Amino acid sequence: MYFSEECDKIYTIIFYMEGNALEGFRKPMLNQVGYNVKQKKPAVVKMPGSYEIKDEQGRVVTGVGTREAIHDPLCRESLYKLDLSKVDKPGKYQLVHPFMGECGSFTVGEDVYREVHNAMIKALYFQRCGCALEEKYAGVYKHEACHLDKVQVWSDRSIEFEATGGWHDAGDYGRYITPAAVTIGHLIYAFIKYPAAFTDELNIPESGNGIPDLINECRYELEWMLKMQREDGGVYHKLTSQNHADFLMPEEDLLQFYAFDVSSMAVADFCATMALCARVYQKYDADFAKKMEAAARKSWNWLETHPEPVLFRNPENSDTGMYGDYSDMDERLWAAVEMFYLAKDRKEDGTVYQNTAMEFLKKNVPIVDFGWTDVGGFASLAVLSDAEKSIGEEIYNICKTAVIAEAERLLELCRLNVFEMGMAPEDFCWGSSMVVTNRGILWSLAYELTGKEAYAEAVQCHVDYLLGKNITQYSFVTGFGTKPYKNPHSRPLQMDDIEEPVPGLVSGGPNGHPGDPAARKLLTPGTAPMKCFVDVWESYSTNEITIYWNSSAIYNTAFLRR
Repeated sequence: MYFSEECDKIYTIIFYMEGNALEGFRKPMLNQVGYNVKQKKPAVVKMPGSYEIKDEQGRVVTGVGTREAIHDPLCRESLYKLDLSKVDKPGKYQLVHPFMGECGSFTVGEDVYREVHNAMIKALYFQRCGCALEEKYAGVYKHEACHLDKVQVWSDRSIEFEATGGWHDAGDYGRYITPAAVTIGHLIYAFIKYPAAFTDELNIPESGNGIPDLINECRYELEWMLKMQREDGGVYHKLTSQNHADFLMPEEDLLQFYAFDVSSMAVADFCATMALCARVYQKYDADFAKKMEAAARKSWNWLETHPEPVLFRNPENSDTGMYGDYSDMDERLWAAVEMFYLAKDRKEDGTVYQNTAMEFLKKNVPIVDFGWTDVGGFASLAVLSDAEKSIGEEIYNICKTAVIAEAERLLELCRLNVFEMGMAPEDFCWGSSMVVTNRGILWSLAYELTGKEAYAEAVQCHVDYLLGKNITQYSFVTGFGTKPYKNPHSRPLQMDDIEEPVPGLVSGGPNGHPGDPAARKLLTPGTAPMKCFVDVWESYSTNEITIYWNSSAIYNTAFLRR
């Protein structure tokens, strides 16, 4: 161990610390779920020095020391990297500091992400709307069927139709087409690329039918999405009540639900999703695949006859999630690409879709993002997953160049902070957990294109962050880690009188510009971005859940389990 003036100052500070403050200081920031045997094992600590790593029998396995402090721009603290990679055998290990003693434990194992991966998928089952969650599948989180009444069209209340099913989008009871499409996009592409990560063991009603449970669960959402399409191919933007329900159980929410007007973003996202899934589900249910194919074609026709953007804003006197956008070009690009691959799969001429995709690419539509606002990354994902480059060398190379350039830009960010995160301070926004995991998706794609190991390691670092290697020392997945967050902003989870939340739910995470009264009250103005998180249910801007935060994280763990 080495000593310096810096160490002396730190030890003086420690001497005056008590209780939780001392525990937070000594506790290492690491992946609380564990590290796979064959991977880098980075950790971050607040205290410098030479640490020992002991096994469960108390034997010293190896030593590891810190180097110079790094002033981190994301949390605005001086911290130290610690590399645990010398531990290369499965087991549970203790990190011991010569001055402070035992600081914390970590696990090394084979396939350590299996349980959290499956739990994040199963968490989508708990978001199901329109059916009872039975005890044999839901356990203590069972509840009665909800939102069974017919819905009305907002702009013409005389039109009613049945639209049960789907997943509750977030902590509210609304269902929205664009987030649904993005969620399905994450999940289905993860399944296409890493099928070994998905099994039939989630204990949902469809388990045991010979179909992977991810495909079963996605179908529940897809069947609802189909109900949102009009005869002319238009797709209603969302399905919610006029305003969000009070905090009550889903079956107690008896507000009238409305289908809000068609948007071109919803139509294009729907078209892309149905075209993609028509190909995938052909293997499992040809009739259902044919139904989705017909829906995709109908919505494509709508897009062709409505070439101008039909954007969405909440109408007067309504106040539920808007999911608005300022452009529909990225959505139309994704639709064109997926329609091309559907045509290819059906042995049809896809030239019209290929040409349309090229038109949008020439307009410099962003093609490296996988969120509900910017979906152009899904077009790149589709194109670059095709080794035959069927859509043409030019389009393939445009997508490949963009993906690798962005992957490199993000790697540069990793070198600027102690957590090795491809994040700038301003990236800690509402739903920053998806920014983190969407960058993991990009790196996984770049890794497959190049074999560059730094990309795969970056995915791992971002999963480490999600599971506890961050300045808050929270695992942002319920039920996993030594300090999982416990109070998600979710109506059923706050009203079910059960202390522990459903496991496997991903929190929105730190938000440098918190937008709710609870966070503003509890966080000091000017707090560093990565610290802007509060584990209270009232904080919807830092601690809500959504289906697409889960799906993006699932893609990352699928990559790590490949």
